[in-house]
Amino acid sequence: MDSLGRLLLRFILVPLGYGVAVVVATLVIVFGSWKLGAAAAHADTQAFAIFGFVFAAPVLLVMLLSLMWLPAAIGILISETFAIRSFVFHAGNGAASAWIGWSLFGYVDDTRVPLNQPLPVIAAGLAGGLAYWAIAGSSAGFWKPVFRRSMGAVLPANTASHPPEIR
Repeated sequence: MDSLGRLLLRFILVPLGYGVAVVVATLVIVFGSWKLGAAAAHADTQAFAIFGFVFAAPVLLVMLLSLMWLPAAIGILISETFAIRSFVFHAGNGAASAWIGWSLFGYVDDTRVPLNQPLPVIAAGLAGGLAYWAIAGSSAGFWKPVFRRSMGAVLPANTASHPPEIR
């Protein structure tokens, strides 16, 4: 029954962790690459920043949700199958998923200039992978409990006999 409870908990934590990871990756792109926080601080570019926060950031969030789920799911399945709880694995999975999703995104127009440079994309993937690890990755694997109960050897009361003698 304990395994069933852990399995059901995984069905809640894994999608929640993926959702939080994509939101964190979106925030890294919005504030790190697009610099909308700095744009909101200046009076000349506040309209640009508001447009970015209200319209562009939700579109980016939906795009990341739709493009990164398959590569991320492969790494998540590997971590759940083998109970890999390393933050390095999950950060690497996030970076690889972001890179693959960025490669699938394509270009905005015919100039062949990407929407984002590769470094902010990898940074967003690393941050998303660490966010996933914090929510769901640190307890990966439903069949392997995080905290094991110490099952000491319980002996019956009448086992206080002497060991056999060697002659």
